[in-house]
Amino acid sequence: MRLILNLSCAALFVASLLLAQSNQIRPSGTFIFEPGSTPFPECHASTIVALKSGDLMAAWFGGTKEGAPDVAIWGSRRVGGKWSAPVELEREKDVPSWNPVLFHTKDGRLWLYYKVGPSPREWTAGRMFSDDEGKTWSKEERLPAGLLGPIRTKPLVLDDGTIVSGSSVEAHETWAAWVERSTDGGKTWTKIGPITVSREADAVEPPAADPPKDAPGWAADKGPRKYVGIIQPSIIQLGGKHLRMYARSRTLASKVAVADSMDNGVTWTQARFIDVPQNNSGIDAVTLKDGRVVMIFNNTTVGRTPLNLAVSRDGEHFRVFATLEDTVGQYSYPALIQAPDGGLEMTYTWQRKTIKYVHLSLSEVSDKE
Repeated sequence: MRLILNLSCAALFVASLLLAQSNQIRPSGTFIFEPGSTPFPECHASTIVALKSGDLMAAWFGGTKEGAPDVAIWGSRRVGGKWSAPVELEREKDVPSWNPVLFHTKDGRLWLYYKVGPSPREWTAGRMFSDDEGKTWSKEERLPAGLLGPIRTKPLVLDDGTIVSGSSVEAHETWAAWVERSTDGGKTWTKIGPITVSREADAVEPPAADPPKDAPGWAADKGPRKYVGIIQPSIIQLGGKHLRMYARSRTLASKVAVADSMDNGVTWTQARFIDVPQNNSGIDAVTLKDGRVVMIFNNTTVGRTPLNLAVSRDGEHFRVFATLEDTVGQYSYPALIQAPDGGLEMTYTWQRKTIKYVHLSLSEVSDKE
């Protein structure tokens, strides 16, 4: 009883988060590079891919600060259990780069998509490819106007090679998700959307309550909630031709939004909320080979801590089974894949000072209460 009475208001808030957090594991990880050891003082928005050799590659943007003209795309390879020193992969002259995404197309080619521009409202998209698993890269290529490529998370590559890429647009005070779909390996694209959750649907949801001002993360996101929309969708396959996107939302409800396609991404529903809290920050998801869905996200409605993993048997109802970070600070913009050996590989922003890497064996992904 004494322990309960001594809990701070902030701790009570954390304990009342929407998803139960019983029987959690706390996996450890490693920094890809030590804070302060690189030419860039800040970094963000990582991506990770499994290479054919069984090694890994990660990329992120880094520079003076997000949006500064010296921000470039950097990368590192994990070989023999060790991450290499970061190398510069792409840089524009006096214009920042953003949100790299690494993935393989069905032909085995490794692609790097990224954004260029002073702000998300002014982005154009670029890409490069590698035929030697990221050791060397092609010349940079711009996508046609109106196409942005995978906006933050990896696209879904179907068995027939079709690329279903989650994209989004951030206009002033209005956000919307889109899908960019290619059946020819990225030579041409069909753009589908906009996909969003309506202001009316947001209004009927019970609004998320503001946490106490001493709650972890309060300083990172202390403004009043409002309806803006959804962005940065992560697309997974639920079975057959059923695809689902999980999207970041800035809404009164402060919940993850989902939309569905029953025809391999040709057409989509409008979005709706599920009972997973959303803090106006990036998420990622993957369908495991056994059919379960794992999501990596901040299990809070404000700030960017804690950072958690949750698992679902149906893609609808999630159970938190792991906490990656829960101290005061910013732990955000995660990337998540399942490696060929079945394990989970993930990276995320650690305090904007480095990118952290975590491996989790499949046996540790528990959906048991």
